[in-house]
Amino acid sequence: MPEFTHYTVMKHEAVDALECTQGKIYVDCTLGGGGHSELILQRISPTGHLYAFDIDDEAIAYASERLKQYDNLTIIRDSYVNIKSALKSRGVEKIAGGVLLDLGASYHQLTKQERGFSFSKEAPLDMRFDMSSDFSAYDVINRYKEDELVKIFSEYGEERFSKRIAKAIIERRRVAPIKTTTELAQLIVDATPRIKSRIHPATRVFQAVRIEVNHELQNVKKVLTDVLDLLDYGAIISVISFHSLEDRIVKNIFKYESRKCRCNDIICHCEPPRIELVNRKPITASEQEIQENPPSRSAKLRVVRYIKQN
Repeated sequence: MPEFTHYTVMKHEAVDALECTQGKIYVDCTLGGGGHSELILQRISPTGHLYAFDIDDEAIAYASERLKQYDNLTIIRDSYVNIKSALKSRGVEKIAGGVLLDLGASYHQLTKQERGFSFSKEAPLDMRFDMSSDFSAYDVINRYKEDELVKIFSEYGEERFSKRIAKAIIERRRVAPIKTTTELAQLIVDATPRIKSRIHPATRVFQAVRIEVNHELQNVKKVLTDVLDLLDYGAIISVISFHSLEDRIVKNIFKYESRKCRCNDIICHCEPPRIELVNRKPITASEQEIQENPPSRSAKLRVVRYIKQN
C-alpha cells in the first residue's frame, strides 16, 4: 500500500449521521485516506453505491488500494465543486442516501514536507491540493499586490499584523523572489512584534495562503449549493469543518435553507424549506479522540436532512 499518514476525524459521528441504508447512493466529497469511505462501504454493501471525490493523486492511490475489495465504489479524480457534472456523466441524477464533506487539508498534506504546507519544514512554496494546478503559494506571495495580500491575510487568516507582513513581503521580493516555506516564515517572524502566544507567528498567514491557493471558501459555498440541488427526500448532508471561516459558511447556508421564510416580506411567498437541521449546535470530537489526535479539537460537525418533496 502507498505510504500515506492519515487520521480520520470524527469517523463514527460523521458516518452515523448519514444513517447509511442498503440500496442507496452516497457521496464522499473528500476521499482523503478513505477512512470515512471505508465505514460507509461497510454499512451499505453490497447493494448501496459510494461515489468518492478527490484531486490529490497520493490520496487516491492510497485509498484505491485500501478499498480495492469494494465493487460498489467509484473513485472520481475531480474536485467536489464539479459534483453535478461528474455524477451526471455517470448517470446519477439524484442522491437518495447522503453526502459527506470533510473540509480542509488532510494530515498527510499538512505534514508531508515537499507539499509546502508547513512553516516548520524547508520546502518550496506550494500548498496545492491538486498537484496538476499551475497556481501555487509561490504565485500568491510573489505576484499579489500589497493590498491583495493584506486582504487575504486579514480575511482568511484573521491576522492582526496583515499590513506589516504584506509590506515586508513586498520589500523582500524587490530584492529576490521568496521561494521557500522557511524563508516566508522567518520573514513573518521578523515583521511582527514579539507577543506571548501558543501559536507560531506564521500560522495564520500560512492558513490564509492555503485557502487562497485552493479557493477553499468559494468551493465550500458552491458544493453545498450544488449538493442541495442533487438530494432526494430524506437524504442527509454531514459536514466537518476545521476553522471558523468554513464553519460560518456551512452554518449560514444551512440556517438560511432551513428557514420557513427567506424573503422577509410582510406577506411571505417563500417555498417550503428544503432542509431541516439535525443538530442546531455543532458536534465536536470526543475527549478520547482529541487525546489521540489533537487537531480534532477544532473540528465541528453539522448535519441536515433534505425534506422537500421532489
